[in-house]
Amino acid sequence: MTNQQEDGSLGKLVLRLTVGGLMLFHGVAKMMHPESLDFIGKSLTDVGLPLEMAYGVYVGEVLGPLMIILGIYASIGGVMVLVNMAFAVYLVHMADLLVLTQHGGWKLELQAFFLLGGLAIALLGSGRFAIKPD
Repeated sequence: MTNQQEDGSLGKLVLRLTVGGLMLFHGVAKMMHPESLDFIGKSLTDVGLPLEMAYGVYVGEVLGPLMIILGIYASIGGVMVLVNMAFAVYLVHMADLLVLTQHGGWKLELQAFFLLGGLAIALLGSGRFAIKPD
């Protein structure tokens, strides 16, 4: 076995690029359509949280994914994605928690992928292929 296989660095890189890259699409879409923050802000105020917290979506969907992709404090970026997705599930998707799609998949599988992918990165760290390995 090579050192890359022994320490999982290549697998960590694939995980980082997948989770970070796919989540970044969501963040860029929100940057291109800032009116989407109105919906997020309303969801936050409906549960008694401040409207300004809506800007946290940029932390969890832009800053965190960039940290993950580049491998700069990737573990912290993973926590940012995890927290972002926990808020998304709580604020918007709770009614779908036990729902299956018409094809038999879990309705929240995308949200679960991002939440658990962020958790995995937070626990595993960046691996060696990173600007600042952790």
